This record gives sequence, structure tokens and C-alpha cells, in this order.
Amino acid sequence: MGSHDAHYAGELVDGARILGLFGDVATELLIRLDGDEGLFRAYEAIEFLAPVKAGDYIEATGVISKVGTTSRTMAFEARKVVQNLRDASLAASAADALADPVVVCRALGTCVVPRELQRRPRLVLPSLSAAPPDLAQLPEPRPIITPPPRVIVTPPSGELILTAAIVGAEITREQTPWLPITAKEIAEEAARCRDAGVAVIHLHVRTPDGAPSQDAGLFGEAVAAIREKTDVIVQASTGGAVGMSGEERAQVLQCRPEMATLNCGTLNFGNDVFQNPRPLIRDLCQRIHAAGSVPELECYEVGHVDEALRLHAEGVLKGPLHFQFVLGVPGGIGAREDVVRFLVSQIPPGATWGVAAVGRHQRPMTELAMRLGGHARVGLEDNIYLEKGVLAEGSAPLVARAAAYARSVGREVVDPARARQLLGISGATVGAGDARAQ
Repeated sequence: MGSHDAHYAGELVDGARILGLFGDVATELLIRLDGDEGLFRAYEAIEFLAPVKAGDYIEATGVISKVGTTSRTMAFEARKVVQNLRDASLAASAADALADPVVVCRALGTCVVPRELQRRPRLVLPSLSAAPPDLAQLPEPRPIITPPPRVIVTPPSGELILTAAIVGAEITREQTPWLPITAKEIAEEAARCRDAGVAVIHLHVRTPDGAPSQDAGLFGEAVAAIREKTDVIVQASTGGAVGMSGEERAQVLQCRPEMATLNCGTLNFGNDVFQNPRPLIRDLCQRIHAAGSVPELECYEVGHVDEALRLHAEGVLKGPLHFQFVLGVPGGIGAREDVVRFLVSQIPPGATWGVAAVGRHQRPMTELAMRLGGHARVGLEDNIYLEKGVLAEGSAPLVARAAAYARSVGREVVDPARARQLLGISGATVGAGDARAQ
């Protein structure tokens, strides 16, 4: 808002100026939907919620909430994202970006596009981080939304934690010869990943014939071998493999890992069902805390986030809260940008989050997480290919590519010591002798 926008005493800006912004937003939405500027028919409601002054920066967004034959109902919101300081001790041009934007106006309105002017039944969606689709279906009555303002107000945190899931429970040597199985192989791959930029190793183990196992002895051997090679955070999986009992899955906690995963709900997992009934979630959560481990909250669905928040409200789950959004599992939530943005919007301030995605979704979704300020997990457990048809020679090449991308967008890939601080992991690193199960 410039000085010419000030209309009243105290450099107050006329509310009509904000409504003018809403008119421009409405015009863009109509062009994207109908290929025509349309006409603004009426406002059904307008609320002016905070003053706007010359020198303030305003961001206006709009949502098409209903599509009729010719009418398009819209909701608008304007936020103050930068404020002039007006401090006599500072320059007149001094201003600050607001960590929490201030909503200054909301409105509901209706626009009209005559049928003969509706040039195409398609929607072109704007995007800040990827090319918009050439064509997108309009799934009525699903609302059409522009990019949430939160992604363009405050730049993401600079520090990034990379996790490597190097073994998993599903991938086999027949699918890739680079899958580590023995404790020695696991430790060597963990060290390569550490050199490539990883701070956390998400760990499963296998029996000598390659079958998934939660045996405490095998975990102890793997953790001890990793400790002898490198200083990474070891994050043990309590998910194990589909079909394992809760007692079997909990064995790994005997090794007292620095972190352990907590799966926050049941879901269809491919053609199987990954059972995580609520009593089991609570039991594993208590066991993780008793082992002195920091839980990573594995969320394959929106309801899993709600379950984690409920556990925290009940006091069963203690902070710090670190969410891992697992995307693209057949039967779970899809690997899409709108999904990531929504999941992030559901977690409380101060919580950390990251993204893991399966198969071809791993690279675009983890890179999206980096751009949005989250953390990222890569590795053979989720994706065995470096490029289409080209097997990754272990998890380390996937880590190196992710780290290079992170730096290209201004993220600092942190080492394990800093990652421990960010994740709230206290105490010294477990020694090799302590890691072995008793």
C-alpha cells in the first residue's frame, strides 16, 4: 500500500482498496476456470478485521467454493504480511515481515460468466513449485483453491535433516543386488550415506536368507556395526513387516535406539492390511518412551495425524513431535502437493515434519518437502531407482542427489549432532557395546 492509497487520518487505507484486490483475484480465477474475465455480481458478506496503513504489504487469495451454470461463488481473504515500523528512531522505510500474517479482511461474493462466454470446461491451476497441468478436470463440488499464502510469506527453515531408509522389509535381492542384508553390509551402507549427507538411518534388519526380522539380536548386531563406522542417528522401525505381532515388532526397543518409529493407524497396504489398532499404538508409544527413544510419527493417512495429536493431548505421547508423512503407498494417501500442504497445516507449531514417498514419487515429493521447509527421507526401502530403469547402487546415490537439490534451494544439510538438537534427542551417542541386545 503506497502513500497514495492512504485515504483517512493516521494514513489509513480505504477498505475499497482491499475489495479492489479481491476483484482482481476473482478475475484471475474466472480466467483459469472459464477463459473469460466474467462479471462480479455482488458481495454477500464483507468483514474488515484489522487496519491497513500506507507501507503495509497485503496478500489477497480467493477460493471458488461453488460452481453453478453461470455463477461462481467465491471466498476471499486478505492478509497483512509486511508492516512498516513507524519508529522515529529508524528510517521511514524500515519494515518487518510478519511471522504470523494478520487477516485484515474476509468476504464472500458471486461472479457470473454467461454460458456463451465459457470457453472451456477446464481448470488451469497455479503453482509456485511445479509447472501447472495443461488440463485438469473440475471435480464438482470440490473447491478450487489458489496456492495457500503460507508458502509465499515466510521462507522455509534453512536446516534440513536427511534420512536414509537403507533396508526396509519388502525389497529383495532379486529386485536389486545393492540391498544390504548383513550387519557389515548395513554398516558400510550407513557410512556411505553419512558421507553423502545423511543424519538419520531408518533401520530394518533381515535374516541371513533375506527375510524381514525384528529380532533384537540382529538389530543389536546391526546397530553395533553402524556405531563402529559412523555417528548417524539410528532410527529403529517398530513397524516391522505386515503380519508381525506387536510383541515381535517391539523387540527392537531392547536395543534402546535413539529414535523409533510409531505407526499411527491401520491401513490397506497394497493387497494386505497393516494392522495398527489403537491399543497397540498406545502400547508401542509407551514402550518407545520407556526405552528412552524419540518417536517418529509415521502417518500414511490424515486420520493418523489426528491419532498422534490425540495421543499427545492425552499425555501418552510426549514431545518433541516429529511427523513423517508417508505418501503413495497403495491404500494410503496419495503423493500430491495438495496432500503435503494439508498435512503440514494440521500439525501444531513447533512440531517438525518430513516426507517419505514410494517409487517414482520419492524424488518429487521429497524435493517438495525441502522447498516447503520440511525434512526428507530417501533410500532403497522406498525406491530402488535413480532414474527410470536405472537401479541406484545402494541408498547413498539417492542421498547425494537429495543433498545436492537441498543446497540448490538454499537448505543446509545438517550433520547428526545438529539433527539430534533439532529432534530433541538428548544424551551421548550409544556406544557399540551398549547397542547389543542383552
